[in-house]
Amino acid sequence: MKRLSIGKIRGLQQIANSDGIFTICAMDHRGSLRRMIDEENPAEVSYEEMVKHKLELCSSLANHASAVLLDPIFGAAQCISHGILPKNTGLLISIEATGYHGGKERRLTNLLDNWNVDKIKRMGGSAVKILVYYRPDLTELASKQLNTVNMVARECIKYDLPFFVEPMNYPVGNEINNPQEFAALKEQLIIKTAQEITALPIDVLKAEFPADLHYKQDKPELINLCRQLDTSSQVPWVILSAGVDFELFCQQVEIACQAGASGFLGGRAIWQEAMLIDDARQRTQYLSTVAADRLKRLTEIANKYAVPWYKKLGVTAQELTPISKRWYQEY
Repeated sequence: MKRLSIGKIRGLQQIANSDGIFTICAMDHRGSLRRMIDEENPAEVSYEEMVKHKLELCSSLANHASAVLLDPIFGAAQCISHGILPKNTGLLISIEATGYHGGKERRLTNLLDNWNVDKIKRMGGSAVKILVYYRPDLTELASKQLNTVNMVARECIKYDLPFFVEPMNYPVGNEINNPQEFAALKEQLIIKTAQEITALPIDVLKAEFPADLHYKQDKPELINLCRQLDTSSQVPWVILSAGVDFELFCQQVEIACQAGASGFLGGRAIWQEAMLIDDARQRTQYLSTVAADRLKRLTEIANKYAVPWYKKLGVTAQELTPISKRWYQEY
């Protein structure tokens, strides 16, 4: 049984709701958000414009989430400084640079320059998150990505912060032009990925849904795939939205939570349409009504079906870890 340290427990308590369920809203998007704001010229979207969108997202949605995921460049410090991140909303902060290097079929993750776990701890972050592109079948590449994850995991142990890992599979070769072939392959890739990533000292897996609902709709089969994912993961896991449409994400969250997930970490599925609205007032109106209602609906689903994070670790809410008389001396 995995025993958690006291700092990691506190961080997980901050980012889960009072029932131990993660209902987290992602707004750490950088390159993808630039493209949403200006598809023609994403590079021309200014720093100020990006910050403005992050502030709108956080002020409209943070109240309805157990935690928010923000990036250090445009969002995390800015939302604190503007007083719009509620004191009882957890704060996950991403550590990776946007995008990847190594080419479309050999994707490697870079950590963001001049940014680290120490700084996330110092600014009051509740947890650290990394996105890694990952193909378990590309073993040499996978090994490099695992080394990066392991390096950050060690830092998170040192600073006693929870560590979320988001592995993303991607198509190579013939799969690039054959989405159905990739969808079929992806089922086992995601399950194998969970096995390999959670063998490292990480705390929560941010997992892709292990099937494509465009090609597979049989609910018992989908629940079975999610159960395989649950068995493969040694740590609590949440389901990510990967920009699917909202109704599809609701189905995924329900199935995943019925099969053992501890909640969701959703971003674009909740708020992406708002980014197509040019008028700031109308955009904020959309976020505080439609997007907020979506977040509430996802939360209802998760609260109904999800497994509290501590249950996955085989402990109870009343004793998350044994505490000795001398704990503070040994800490």
